[in-house]
Amino acid sequence: MASAGALQPISTVKLADRSSASQSHRILGSNLSYSQLFPSHDLNISSTHKSVFTSRTSKPFTTTAFFFNKSKERTPDTSNRTKPAKVQELYVYEINERDRNSPAVLKLSQKPVNSLGDLIPFTNKLYSGDLQKRLGITAGLCVLIQHVPEKKGDRYEASYSFYFGEYGHLSVQGPYLTYEDTYLAVTGGSGVFEGAYGQVKLQQIIFPFKLFYSFYLKGIPDLPAELLGKPVAPSPGVEPCAAAKATEPHGTIPNYTN
Repeated sequence: MASAGALQPISTVKLADRSSASQSHRILGSNLSYSQLFPSHDLNISSTHKSVFTSRTSKPFTTTAFFFNKSKERTPDTSNRTKPAKVQELYVYEINERDRNSPAVLKLSQKPVNSLGDLIPFTNKLYSGDLQKRLGITAGLCVLIQHVPEKKGDRYEASYSFYFGEYGHLSVQGPYLTYEDTYLAVTGGSGVFEGAYGQVKLQQIIFPFKLFYSFYLKGIPDLPAELLGKPVAPSPGVEPCAAAKATEPHGTIPNYTN
């Protein structure tokens, strides 16, 4: 609502009654309707028009019109919302150790070969890129989009998360190809990953048992050092260290996800 200070007078009209008006004027004034006196298309009052009003007093009265000044719209201040442009790299291994009953295969297509609509829910163990720490798990769902027999594989649309114990989680979405490397979008996260965006490269080492991920993250503060060890080059023979595999205290991050 506008303040009283925003009210500005735009016109002042003084109407003085003439005590000497004739009886005929009084009769005329009583017979004229409001709409006849003030047509809706023109409310201007000219000083050359004679008043048709009568009164017992000769004191003039004043009518003042006001309008509201529309306050200027303010541009939202986004200076505090600027996300850091720094790119941080994070490397992790996803390893299926065949102890989580994963993956499951739901053949919704009811066809003997992999076909559009088949679903693959999965969860695997997650290790740091240097294979010295058990981090947590992956969990998500792949929807089969296309069977590609000439490449002996399939194309999926995937949506899943990487859980890092008390550090939080990262969520990704995009193409998951069983026969070549792909990039997925980082759609967000929680904990130290809150506000994260960017992309992640998925490298198939041994489908579906060993995968290597290279995250390129933006929008977040510096990550904890224990997540950033120098990665071991991906190869079919890589394995987590014994302490990480046995989830010994020095081989895990705090409250690792299981």
